[in-house]
Amino acid sequence: MNDDRRGWHMQVGNQGHTDESPPLDLRALRYVLAAAEYLSFRRAAEALDAHPSSVSRGVRDLEDEIGVALFERGASGVRLTDAGARFLDQVVPAVRQIGSAFRTAGAAGRVASGTVRVGIIVSIAGGFMRNLLLDYSSKHPEVAVEVYDGGRREHVTALRSRQLDVAFFSGSGEIPDCEIAELWHERVHVAVPVSHPLANLERVDWPMLRDEQFIVTRREPGPEVHDYIVRRVADFSTYPRVERKPCTQETLMSLVALGQGITLVSSVWTEVRMPGLVFRPLTACEDVVPFSAVWSPDNDNPALRRFVSVAYLLAGRSRHGKALTVRAQRPNGGGRDRFES
Repeated sequence: MNDDRRGWHMQVGNQGHTDESPPLDLRALRYVLAAAEYLSFRRAAEALDAHPSSVSRGVRDLEDEIGVALFERGASGVRLTDAGARFLDQVVPAVRQIGSAFRTAGAAGRVASGTVRVGIIVSIAGGFMRNLLLDYSSKHPEVAVEVYDGGRREHVTALRSRQLDVAFFSGSGEIPDCEIAELWHERVHVAVPVSHPLANLERVDWPMLRDEQFIVTRREPGPEVHDYIVRRVADFSTYPRVERKPCTQETLMSLVALGQGITLVSSVWTEVRMPGLVFRPLTACEDVVPFSAVWSPDNDNPALRRFVSVAYLLAGRSRHGKALTVRAQRPNGGGRDRFES
């Protein structure tokens, strides 16, 4: 028989047809293709792990449906009629397309390819985020992971417009039309130069910081760090001195080391070694900040679903029934303190 037909009975799924589909039973088509290859209903049945009577009946039903005999039956087996040969010559290219469609859809569903776009405000120099990116990339090397810096508002807008798949923020407050999962916690640390008196202490509390000069970045995460400082120092009836610097977070760390002020960072920065800079933890339980993943519940990117699942596993949590979806259009609020650095 034509080599193009060989093996194609294995490429067609065991699917029926809807009322709107062409009058074709794909299971019967598999029987026809196998019978054409093996020249025997019995051998075709063995190849398909089916009963010979099912193969014979399926082929007969298809012949009745299209109104022509596809095989000549004999004591030694079967062979294609001229009509059957012409039928398969046209069917095999269609089967090839169907097989390709199944493989493409399956690869997407298994995250065998694709892209996941991740928005961050937190550092990925260490800690949970770094481990998550490494873990996901090792499990799904064919998926491209694109990481975008930005602010909270910018990232939320991008999530809703599908320009981002997932973003990571501090806090666990509700965000309208987004799904939120609190995944890990980090203690807030004070970054000070080695020459600062606080560098000689093992840990620091807020009363020690009342008269300090703080510096933060103008861009993210500076505004949220500024708000966090003001909120925490206000508990001691003091308004802090905070200067905004037109630089990145990395440059800000260098300015702290040069003695231009102190700042607050999450514990991930303790994994970064910078000359002239030390980190001291804040002691209050209020200075342990939650971090959450945020994504749109309407995003059907398979790479996103797997990314979130890997994040849940890394956090030691179950994927089901843990995330919060907020549909009401109202300002962000109601969650625990947020802080990014």
